[in-house]
Amino acid sequence: LNSLLEHRSLHRAAPVLSRSIHSGTCASSTAASKLKVERPLSSEEIYAREDKYGAHNYHPLPVALERGEGIYVWDVEGNRYYDFLSAYSAVNQGHCHPKIIAALTSQASKLTLTSRAFYNNILGAYEEYITNLFGYDKVLPMNTGVEGGETACKLARKWAYNVKGVPKDKAKIIFANGNFWGRTMAAISSSTDPSSYEGFGPYMPGFELVPYNDIPSLEKALQDPNVAAFMVEPIQGEAGVVVPDQGYLTKIRELCTKYNVLWIADEVQTGLARTGRRLAVDHEEVRPDLVVLGKALSGGVYPVSAVLCDDEIMLTIKPGEHGSTYGGNPVACQVAIAALQVIEEEKLAENAERMGEVLRAELRKLPKDVVTTVRGKGLLNAIVIKETQDYDAWKVCLRLRDNGLLAKPTHGDIIRLAPPLIIKEHELQECVDIIQRTIMSF
Repeated sequence: LNSLLEHRSLHRAAPVLSRSIHSGTCASSTAASKLKVERPLSSEEIYAREDKYGAHNYHPLPVALERGEGIYVWDVEGNRYYDFLSAYSAVNQGHCHPKIIAALTSQASKLTLTSRAFYNNILGAYEEYITNLFGYDKVLPMNTGVEGGETACKLARKWAYNVKGVPKDKAKIIFANGNFWGRTMAAISSSTDPSSYEGFGPYMPGFELVPYNDIPSLEKALQDPNVAAFMVEPIQGEAGVVVPDQGYLTKIRELCTKYNVLWIADEVQTGLARTGRRLAVDHEEVRPDLVVLGKALSGGVYPVSAVLCDDEIMLTIKPGEHGSTYGGNPVACQVAIAALQVIEEEKLAENAERMGEVLRAELRKLPKDVVTTVRGKGLLNAIVIKETQDYDAWKVCLRLRDNGLLAKPTHGDIIRLAPPLIIKEHELQECVDIIQRTIMSF
C-alpha cells in the first residue's frame, strides 16, 4: 500500500517538476522560498517600516515592543522595561491580565458579534453588573473613549430639548480650557490646543469654553438658560495631570443642580481606580449626571467604552437615534466584566492611593533645578522639567528608556508617570531609583 501511494504521489508530482525544469525554476527551491520564515526585524527596521507605510500622525518614543506582562514590556531585542504610561491608563490592571485574557479568548471562540439587531446572552449581564457597580439606572455601551464623549454630548442635547425645554438647535455644552477627549470633529471643536484643531475647521457649533478650576467663570456661563451640560475631566490628563483645587468638583455639582445643567464627568483616563478611587469624582463624594468610561474598562485588550446615567436622561434617545455596530458586542461585554472584577477583587484603587503617595514623596526629593513641579493623585502623576539648551522632557524620556523605564512627554515640558495599578512597593522603589538616577545624570 505504501509503495502504491508513493508511486501515485511521484506520478502526480512529475508534471509539476517537468514544468519547473522547462521554466528554469527548481520546484523544491520554489517551495523552500515560500516556506522561508522572515527574520525578525530590528527596532530600527520597525521604525523605518512604520514611517514608510503608516500615516505620520504620531511621534512615538523610539522603542519597538513585542510583549507585555504585568508592569513590564519587552522590546524586539529582548530588553525589559517598566511601563510608566500604561497605554494612557488603559492598562490599569497590568498587561495581559490572565483573567481578562481568559474572558476574551473564551467568548471569542463562541460568539463575537451579533450587532444590536438581535439580543445576545452577554450584554444584559454586563449592563446589570456595571450599573449596579456605579449606581446608575442605565448604560449605553460604545467602543472608544471619544465615542463615549460624543454619546454623552448627544444625550445632553436631547435632554435639553425634551426635558429642559431649550429651543431647537440652541443647546450649548460648556467645556474647560485644556480639555482633551479625543480627535473627532466634535472633540477638536472644544479643544484649546492648536495641534488638535488647527486646519480642521469649520467647527461644531454650540460649544463654549471656560477656564479650568475657575468656579466664578463657570457660574457665569451656566446662567445661560440654553446650556445643556458642562463636560469636564476631574483631573486633566493630556493637559499634564492638572489637579483642581479641593472642592472644585463639589462646587460643580452644586452649580449644575442650581442652574438645571447636566454634569458630564469625563472619567475615561481618571476613572477605574487610576487616581486612588473607583472614580476620581469619588474623592469629593459627588455624583455626576453622566459618567464617560473607556480605556481600562477593557484592561487594554479590546476597545470598550460606556456612558452611565439615569433614566430621565438615557431614555430621551429612542431606537435608531444612536448606536454602534460593535458597541456592546459579546466579547467586549465579557472583557469589561472581567476588567471591572479585577479592579474590585485586587483592590487596585487602594493600591493606587498608597503607591501614589510613595511615588510623589520620592519625586519631590528630585533637584528643583531640573524638576520644577510634581503633581498628581493616586498613580496619575506628572513632573515638569525645566528645559535648558542641554535637555528637555523628550531627552529625559529617552534616557529613562535607556535605563529601563518608559514614559512619554506631553505639552513639551511635562512627563506623565502612570504605571499599572498592580505595582508593588519594592517595584516602585526600583522605578524611583531609575528616575532619580536619570534626573541626576542631567
